[in-house]
Amino acid sequence: MKAIATSLFHRILLPEKRGAGPYPALVLLHGRGADEEDLLGLASVMDERLFIISVRAPFTYEFGGYTWYDAGHAGTPDPQKFRTSCDALVQFVDDIRAHYPIDHRKLFLLGFSMGCVMAFGFALSHPGIVRGVSANSGYVPMGTHLSLRWQEQSETAYFITHGTLDPVIPVEAARKARTLFEKSNARFLYREYATGHQLTDACVEDIAGWLRGLLDGL
Repeated sequence: MKAIATSLFHRILLPEKRGAGPYPALVLLHGRGADEEDLLGLASVMDERLFIISVRAPFTYEFGGYTWYDAGHAGTPDPQKFRTSCDALVQFVDDIRAHYPIDHRKLFLLGFSMGCVMAFGFALSHPGIVRGVSANSGYVPMGTHLSLRWQEQSETAYFITHGTLDPVIPVEAARKARTLFEKSNARFLYREYATGHQLTDACVEDIAGWLRGLLDGL
């Protein structure tokens, strides 16, 4: 199967275990300075039932790779590029739901760093579209154009992870997210790891197990 033309460049990996479909799907959202290849290595440990889609951010980054927006102060993305990326991601999700053999009841997001911010922004402002969000080493985009619908999250589960030694986005950002989620009606799991701005093997294994549990429960 070839990748369809959408608002965002991407790569797809078909499920290792598949029948006629539709399939549960996992969308991967990379961080600043990376591309659609960056998170594809995670596929080897993810559930073999998943149709995996890895997305490229729309803007080139001056030091190489791509970015979703320009970073201002912590927690405040550049408004113009952030809005453009959010709109593109919404259109992208619409496109893949319409044109790929995806089970609409089993769509998941996994974001790292800026990709985590994008995943938070999408799921919190568009409740009910995704069933789970693996949010890693990022922050909730407060104070942006998005209307975050905290009390409409009952259909979406969140797994928030962060490194306690993260020098790029301090762990306090994740702890703030935890406080926000405690006041919402979302189901969420929060976990910290003794690492920097990265996904450790232990973290990836935990994410894979969490996703597998969600799939088995649907």
